[in-house]
Amino acid sequence: MRHLRTMSDLANEEIMALIEEATEFQQGKQWTPEKQTFVANLFYESSTRTKCSFEVAERRLGLQVLPFEASTSSVNKGESLYDTAKTLESLGVRALVIRHPEEEYFNQLHNIDAAIINGGDGCGNHPTQSLLDLMTIFQEFKHFEGLKITIIGDIRHSRVARSNAEVLERLDAEVRFVAPDEWKDKSYPKEAYISMENAIQTSDVVMLLRIQHERHHSGIAGLDDYHGQYGMTIQREKEMKPNSIIMHPAPINRGVEIANELVECERSRIFKQMENGLYMRMAVLKRALTNNEGGKEHDNIIKEWEMA
Repeated sequence: MRHLRTMSDLANEEIMALIEEATEFQQGKQWTPEKQTFVANLFYESSTRTKCSFEVAERRLGLQVLPFEASTSSVNKGESLYDTAKTLESLGVRALVIRHPEEEYFNQLHNIDAAIINGGDGCGNHPTQSLLDLMTIFQEFKHFEGLKITIIGDIRHSRVARSNAEVLERLDAEVRFVAPDEWKDKSYPKEAYISMENAIQTSDVVMLLRIQHERHHSGIAGLDDYHGQYGMTIQREKEMKPNSIIMHPAPINRGVEIANELVECERSRIFKQMENGLYMRMAVLKRALTNNEGGKEHDNIIKEWEMA
């Protein structure tokens, strides 16, 4: 793996290898590049989890993180994404983690030799979120085949839904959806959409999505209405299968997509997803950089990391 733009860049075998490597990092494995290596995080949209997760991952791998803020860069002077990326590459940056509001922005960057890691492209793709979700599901069930996974919420505008649906089907899980009519993605077959009652009672994994206020200007009547119709209420959690789990990519609208009391309930894997995201992004960065740079494994295993 050199670039990670969409989940289509990864074969199933590569996905499983990344899950294995991320798990090893979680258990304390260390790796550093053979020489000083610079990376930059270009975030043109707001982010907490993805940006901070990548920054901690980069520092734990011993990478040199070049500070970049779109709001104080030449982006404000009209500089294109390509020219910004080419500038950083010219300065020796070997990997670029990019989040951008334009779908498939990476198609502009074919002439960039630095590794491109997609941190989210508009409503398009979010491959590292998908990978950390796969890691979380695999830790729980040890397989994907035959699992019933239901994605609930704003399917139409969600890059998480798109990335996860594509790869989970490829891994032989059964993917279903629940959504208000105006937020359904019509590219999925009608029969893929099921009732909320069916989803709650039959799913192994219930994956809730955030209402993306910034990507649409109309929707259902109100947040209370949404919670009642499509949210994970306390009563619905009681109706779930015994070993089923709740996931959410965050940020969470408490009391909307999920009742406040359930965010850290026994079924919830929301904060586990965030933890797994750190180690998965370490694995992704290592794979992208070792394609060109090489690196060094360390024999000493550290069980507790010193926070960056």
